[in-house]
Amino acid sequence: MNEEKFALVTGAGVGIGKASALALARAGWNVALAGRRKDPLVAIAREIGHLGRRAIAISGDVGDPDSVAELFRTIEDGFGRLDLLFNNAGQNAPAVPLDELTFAQWKAVVDVNLNGAFLCAQGAFGLMKRQTPQGGRIINNGSISAHVPRPMSAPYTATKHAITGLTKSIALDGRAHDIACGQIDIGNALTDMARKMTQGVPQADGRIAVEPMMDVEEVAAAIVHMASLPLSTNILTMTITATKMPFVGRG
Repeated sequence: MNEEKFALVTGAGVGIGKASALALARAGWNVALAGRRKDPLVAIAREIGHLGRRAIAISGDVGDPDSVAELFRTIEDGFGRLDLLFNNAGQNAPAVPLDELTFAQWKAVVDVNLNGAFLCAQGAFGLMKRQTPQGGRIINNGSISAHVPRPMSAPYTATKHAITGLTKSIALDGRAHDIACGQIDIGNALTDMARKMTQGVPQADGRIAVEPMMDVEEVAAAIVHMASLPLSTNILTMTITATKMPFVGRG
């Protein structure tokens, strides 16, 4: 790997994406920040600049092939290469009974969580394959929902199960090109989006219960650890959770 390291974080404007982008910068990475809203990305890019690293803020839609193609053109023009993709962008659907879920709600989740992850992985794979020196690492955000569902979460759970298959396929196909691919499954990181869990969320038995949370910086540190490994070593799957969350034994 070159002395300078270049990463792309999708969904970088908030939560896990923001924390991971800043942690990577503190660990010496230059970071491209992708997300829907430009203003938060610009603010984070400014923070990364204060850390002495380079940053590019790129707004767009990961579910749109043209937008993703433009994203990778911008990265190649700005950085010249890519050593890491953290495929983190995601969204959820309303927690409604399956028969009340609209196709538009289903499709919106699939477009971001699965199609978006594929398009960004495809763009990263192509750039990592043709750059010199060849290779890089892709980390997919699988979520605890890649293992078990929460109540009324069919779109999110289905896409996150699919991410596991995508991760394994990329890990296999990337071997010939020194492209490593792993997955991080995150449970109950305290972000603004997850803060509602501190007030109580539905459980499998119908109860509403408060769930333990972990500091999002612990997740960011795990991403930095996965990213820091040589390409000869890969963490295929990592599950990181709040110790007392109802994951083991869920249901």
